[in-house]
Amino acid sequence: MNDLGIHPSAWVFAEPKWFGALWGIVIFSALLLIASRVLRQRINRFIDPSLQEAVIGRRLVWPAVLRTTLVLPALCAIVVALARPQSDPREIEVETKGRDVVFLLDVSRSMLARDVAPNRLDRAKLWINDLVDELHGDRVGLVAFAGSSAVVSPLTTDKLFFKLALEELDTSAVPRGGTNIGDAIRRTMSMVFTGDNQAEFAHRDIVLITDGEDQESLPVQAAQAAGEKGVRIIALGIGSRDGSLVPADPNNSSGSNQQVRSSLQSASLTQIAAATPGGVYLEVGTGTIDLAKVYRDLIASAEQRTIETAHTTQYTQRFMILLWIAFGLMTIEMLLVPTRTRRVPCAHT
Repeated sequence: MNDLGIHPSAWVFAEPKWFGALWGIVIFSALLLIASRVLRQRINRFIDPSLQEAVIGRRLVWPAVLRTTLVLPALCAIVVALARPQSDPREIEVETKGRDVVFLLDVSRSMLARDVAPNRLDRAKLWINDLVDELHGDRVGLVAFAGSSAVVSPLTTDKLFFKLALEELDTSAVPRGGTNIGDAIRRTMSMVFTGDNQAEFAHRDIVLITDGEDQESLPVQAAQAAGEKGVRIIALGIGSRDGSLVPADPNNSSGSNQQVRSSLQSASLTQIAAATPGGVYLEVGTGTIDLAKVYRDLIASAEQRTIETAHTTQYTQRFMILLWIAFGLMTIEMLLVPTRTRRVPCAHT
């Protein structure tokens, strides 16, 4: 017995459903037996048993029986191999490695500008969704910000939960208007990137997506504080430098529905990214970006840490033994040449 309470020589089957196919082999064998008896009865009806060997030789006797004896075990071996026999269970430790990635997504009304189709916010959500599909062991979180900020999703490996939270996100997620990037960075550091282990911060990234219109919340200073702990910021600037009209707020109680123009402020975003170790600013503008490629090039290729450790049972696969047995039996069956005894020559009158 091992530590798992399983005898080391015990065999288990990963796909036992394939054993149902053995009934097909049983039925096939029964049909062969019935067909053989019917054929023998017909031969006995038309040919005297004492003359059968001289007339038809022995090929209906031992070669056919031998071939059947080889084929049926070969089929059984194939079925058992499909059931994936395994033995020698052992407990192993599996580590999931990755990074912690938090998206800081601007949900201010300026993100409703339509210089990017369908608008800046919806396009950014599509990019994030594509990136999440590329995740392999990484934890991902989401913070929405405008004049204030809110943690929409804590760090998680649950892609479905994260995508549902992302899908529901709109400009109403944060009631206060404005764009306070600095406050969003500080909230991420205090409420999402928690823990006292300084080494963990070197494996954490902030992906900031915004049009960059903020100076009041001291975003560069907030980025410097994050960078001092080892957190990297990848900033994506979205929107036109020339500016685009922002749709009027239909819920504006002041009665003013005047449209305002929002333009991309790349200078501040460049400074925010540069304030962190390895930080990168990518200006998307009114174009598009493959955020999944950004993940592969900048995040997945970076140093990773152990996210979680799990214990699982690993087995030695044994199906190849059965496949070789089946192959050997089928090879012998194909090499068999029917043997006939010499027929008695007919007498000429």
